[in-house]
Amino acid sequence: MSVINDTSTFRPPARFAGLFLTVMLSAALRPLPVTAQNTEPAAQPEQKASSASESAALLEDVVVTAQKREQLIQDVPVSMTVFDAEQLEATKVRDLGDLTIGIPNVGFDEIGTSRGTANFSIRGMGINSSIPSLDPTVGVFVDGVYMGTNSLLLYDTFDLDSIEILRGPQGVLFGRNVVGGAVLLNTRTPTDQYEATLRSAVEGGGKAPNFFNSATLNAPLGDTLAVRFTIHSNQDQGWFKNQRDGKAFGARDTLMLRPVLSWRPTENFDLTLRYEYQNIESDGPASQNVDYYDRRGHKFYVDEDGYLDAETHFFSARADWSVAFGNGTITDIFAWRNAQGDAFSDLDGQPADSVYPLRQFHFGTDLESEQFSNELRYAGTFFNRLQLATGVYYFTHALDYYETRELGFANSPLVHQFGGGYYDVDSLGLFLNLDYDLTDWLTLTGGLRYTHEEKEADIAYLPNNQVINDPDNPGCHMLRGRRCPIDSSDGASWNTLSPKIGLTLRPVDQIMLYWHWTRGFRSGNYNVRIAGIRTADQEGPSDEEQVDNFELGFKTTLGARVRLNGAVFFNIIKDMQRDVVIPGGPSGTVQDIANTADAEIFGVELDGSFVLADKLILQGSMGFLDAKYTDIWYDLTGDGITDGKDKNLDLIRAPVWTYSLDLRHSLPIGSHFRLDSRVQYAYRDREYSQDDNALYNRQLKKVNVGLDLHIDNGQWVVGLYGKNLLDEVGHGINGLSRSPTSGFGSFSPLSKGRVFGLQLTYHLTGV
Repeated sequence: MSVINDTSTFRPPARFAGLFLTVMLSAALRPLPVTAQNTEPAAQPEQKASSASESAALLEDVVVTAQKREQLIQDVPVSMTVFDAEQLEATKVRDLGDLTIGIPNVGFDEIGTSRGTANFSIRGMGINSSIPSLDPTVGVFVDGVYMGTNSLLLYDTFDLDSIEILRGPQGVLFGRNVVGGAVLLNTRTPTDQYEATLRSAVEGGGKAPNFFNSATLNAPLGDTLAVRFTIHSNQDQGWFKNQRDGKAFGARDTLMLRPVLSWRPTENFDLTLRYEYQNIESDGPASQNVDYYDRRGHKFYVDEDGYLDAETHFFSARADWSVAFGNGTITDIFAWRNAQGDAFSDLDGQPADSVYPLRQFHFGTDLESEQFSNELRYAGTFFNRLQLATGVYYFTHALDYYETRELGFANSPLVHQFGGGYYDVDSLGLFLNLDYDLTDWLTLTGGLRYTHEEKEADIAYLPNNQVINDPDNPGCHMLRGRRCPIDSSDGASWNTLSPKIGLTLRPVDQIMLYWHWTRGFRSGNYNVRIAGIRTADQEGPSDEEQVDNFELGFKTTLGARVRLNGAVFFNIIKDMQRDVVIPGGPSGTVQDIANTADAEIFGVELDGSFVLADKLILQGSMGFLDAKYTDIWYDLTGDGITDGKDKNLDLIRAPVWTYSLDLRHSLPIGSHFRLDSRVQYAYRDREYSQDDNALYNRQLKKVNVGLDLHIDNGQWVVGLYGKNLLDEVGHGINGLSRSPTSGFGSFSPLSKGRVFGLQLTYHLTGV
């Protein structure tokens, strides 16, 4: 049995002198992967190669939409990392979870209780929860549309144009729940030429293979219409091996369809209609009980395979109208998304010879989520000095949630509990952002967003709907059949102002310096998962969380060979919202939605690209965090006293160090071939995953390699690649016990180890 509080891999926070020495020595660090704007398709790899070497292409000017207008990335005073379609393809990124390490101060992790539930963290601002009514700290936006829940959100990346990762609060332009940052996913739009892409891949290295098949067809339909249709299929047979029976585990079958229609009846008007359908059927999480199995290995035991059956429908309509007023653009984005998911999993991960009082903890959920949103904005330029962006945003979200638990206590019959809730959100935002050029080299930025938000929750408590050892009694259900009785109903509203003030300085063309103060917020949250013995903090709503970010950064491009960006920031967090897990009781665990503390986070980020020789480029990154509580009023340790022990705990989801190095080379072979090679090393420090610091994720080191042979100017591409060659054991966000004797110990959802892959791509244009 492994020791849960083993600290052999712990790395204490570095001294600031050591930090700045590392910064000085890290001038060769991390990617500024490039992107193209979301309104124009990225050039294909073979097209770039025909006009310039890959090295030069990587340092070309990059257009992003981080400030809701098209800008070169080196002109955007925001700390950000961007991946374009070429980078995503070269690194064989399959979903956002593949980017969980390698980006400064960023973690894209999955929660352990249900597959597909994202728990993203940026700059130490992250949650640790699968409660669907708990708003995330990092906002995810798909084609400009905010995703209202973190459930069913680990997004497949095929045919994406770019991913923009903005670090720090983005409250003025993006609004609610972006206190950590924002992740912008931009899918490709139709072009005015015929093209077709077919791609197949197979991955191995685990117990059973993983297959990918994708196809895209782009076609113009006359002078004003164009369409793009994408189909993506993934049949994962299961990388893991269940110790119960030795069989493959972790199977997943995904189907995604995405038709896109672009209509441009005049030079001044564009309309883009997108629809996406996604269906997922998979096993439950590979839940490793770290009190039985060494967390440095991939062994685990579940006696219930579990499942996830999920279906999403997502429609958006974007209209862009160029107007003479301010030489500007009026943009309207309407969206609707419906997501349904039914899941079941074995949380305890205990072998048959368990000695803990709680011998079995199986967990099921049923979720229906429907959201509508509309953003109407204007962006224009006045007096050749003033850039203005203003608009109004409306968002409404209805979520129905059902939960069931199967609890097997020692020498007691099996207990079934049922509960959940109905949760509704309405949000209205008004925003204005101004960039005024005081001189040719100095710009003043000012922004303000007003948000009014209303939430309502009707909740059924799990312990109040209980069946003991009666398999013929289905109990109640929140979504169908006999409905569970509502135990509490409540509603609340919030009104918030999110300001921003900044300065941008350009002493020379190649260097930009910036400073800003930005405020972000998360409105109070309700808890639709009331379990165990009720406490005052369980239902909610919590108070609003507020984050003030002070940031000083630079961006520099030195000729065609060096690009180096960096930022130093300081966050002041007031009324931090947490989902505090309290093991034990008749439901196995209790979760409190509570404002626990005030905190401060100091950090540094550095990333760069360096052309070492023709067609040879080094990229790298470094992130540092120093996070601490400044005031605390919640008993996080569970010892019955709120004191210095609580205040001295480390914040969760805040690894001290993250860094990576990425070396790429492009080698022409005759007139018909090109061989691109890549090797990457990425590191993430140990991080705590529970507020009482009883559980943590080990430090993680990953080595990825790849070879891509481009044939006939990229018409054919054969790729060989390896991921996580060190076979490191990664975990998603884990949970439970302060003391194994109070329950069943601690579990973590496993991530895949070593993976080898072969990919074949056929691309044809002008058909």
